[in-house]
Amino acid sequence: MAWENGWGAPRIHGELLKLGLLVDERTVSRYLPRGRISPDQIQRWLVFLRNHLDGLVGMDFFTVPTVTFGVLYCFFILSHHRRQILHFNVTRHPTSAWIIQQLREAFPYQPAQKFLIFDRDAKYGFEVPTAVRSMAMTPVRTSVRSPKPS
Repeated sequence: MAWENGWGAPRIHGELLKLGLLVDERTVSRYLPRGRISPDQIQRWLVFLRNHLDGLVGMDFFTVPTVTFGVLYCFFILSHHRRQILHFNVTRHPTSAWIIQQLREAFPYQPAQKFLIFDRDAKYGFEVPTAVRSMAMTPVRTSVRSPKPS
């Protein structure tokens, strides 16, 4: 609410009171983000994306709950130039070795892509960026707490 609507602690506190949640205003202000992203940082990232669009791929996970209350981890590699899925696989227990194998299957020969974008998930470990570099691609990690695209 603070990022999207520009609300401060008093406004959020009032809305929480309307919902019946008894929280102190100081507690609300303690959990609000401290600073905003400067427009220069956003502009630099957009320029990077536009300049390297044809050489960008991204990888990430999403989870799917099962009927038996388990969780499946869906891994995908997406080409940003044509917005098409290059590789997709599912596992119950993702490890860095499994992710490296998926990268080998997605790029069996020298990749035409120059940059591989991924987040700071602990599943990637230290091995995945090393494997990406060995495949002649540059690993680019997103910043901590980077905003989700709207």
